[in-house]
Amino acid sequence: MIAQTLFQFKLDTTRENLTAHGGLVLMAEFNHGIGIRELVDKYVTHPQSNRGFMPSVFVDTLVLMLEGGGVSLEDIRELKYEDGLMKLIGESRIPSSDAIGDWLRRRGEDSEGLKGLDKVRGKVNHRLLRRDGLKEYTLDADATEIIAEKNEANYTYKGNKGYMPMAGFLYEAKLCIYDEFREGNTSPAFGQKAFYAECKKRMPKGKKIKAYRADSASYQAELLNTLEEDGVKWGITAAHDKAVKALINSIEEAMWYEPVRGCGFEIAETVHCMNRTEKSFRMVIKRELRKQADLFEEDRYFHHVIATNWLEEEKTGYEVIQWHNQRGDAENFNKELKSGFGMERMPCGQTYANAVFFRIGVIAYNLFIGFKRLSCPDSWARHTITTFRWKMIQVAGRIVSHAGKVILKLAVDVKKLAIFEEIREKIFELSLAWDG
Repeated sequence: MIAQTLFQFKLDTTRENLTAHGGLVLMAEFNHGIGIRELVDKYVTHPQSNRGFMPSVFVDTLVLMLEGGGVSLEDIRELKYEDGLMKLIGESRIPSSDAIGDWLRRRGEDSEGLKGLDKVRGKVNHRLLRRDGLKEYTLDADATEIIAEKNEANYTYKGNKGYMPMAGFLYEAKLCIYDEFREGNTSPAFGQKAFYAECKKRMPKGKKIKAYRADSASYQAELLNTLEEDGVKWGITAAHDKAVKALINSIEEAMWYEPVRGCGFEIAETVHCMNRTEKSFRMVIKRELRKQADLFEEDRYFHHVIATNWLEEEKTGYEVIQWHNQRGDAENFNKELKSGFGMERMPCGQTYANAVFFRIGVIAYNLFIGFKRLSCPDSWARHTITTFRWKMIQVAGRIVSHAGKVILKLAVDVKKLAIFEEIREKIFELSLAWDG
């Protein structure tokens, strides 16, 4: 019986050497040029026997899978189907999803895997930051929830089972300088001073953290004192504790003003000091009238309070609010890491194995940031990884051998092919400059 279909064509298989992800070779070339394979094999412990895969094979495979759009270990199969493409980039053997899961658990169990990957991420960041021409950066520290129905996962403060990793992003470079995978029941306020110290420790020589932004989890006296000692400018959302609420209520009505006509909110300023802070600091308070405010006898306003050590001559209250609102961009970095690179879904039942997977995800994210900033046209700089997959990675191609040469024929027009060639040339030039 002939199958009935809407469109009159037949399906069949082919033995031609084809690829559905032709543009992925450009990212693979950048990763190889920056030395990711050598760095992983240098810093991550490898099997005692010669029969197993080297650590670089596992990491390189996971990075390519995440860049290509995979979200689970089972998606490794898609790379196995790309046999010709993998051979083209020097990865002729791809470990199975089970082998990768076992490797994640082993590297997490002995803790050396995380330490080694920490060094890899650091080396990659150093090589990327060296070329941005900046010496000072703003650190955005933030905890993010990952929902995961895993046996070992604990409930977060939001009531979901999962994890609560911390990430520190350099705002100007958009790179994650440090990540810390945490249990779901770990409070975001835990270890804020220590987290800042770890971020600071990983800054390349000649570069420093000049400013610090965070939400109310960082509103802690010991952190503020440390930032003051380091000469760091900071702006942190103040927790609405009794002291802050009393401070808001003490502000006279005449002190409130609209910074920009028609902006829809008012601001006021005062000075505050916590019990254990060594210096007093500014409190910039923004208030917005609630919808249907007449229904409320009290609390007719929403209040957002920013504690800061920016002096008034350096930034007005309105400028402090605008600067602090840039944290929204930093939250987008976290969103890109989670949604764009599959970190909103953890593959293993063990927390320590997921910590290794998450750090590899951070490395994949940082490599992508470096790739688009250093190798691609300036107009592509604001593209997310999803857009890159649509415009560049998911390009059909045919791999052919001719006159002793391997040719990747891509289904693109001449203009886009020229862009791809320029990207490859920049990658080659960059690869000659990496050292240390």
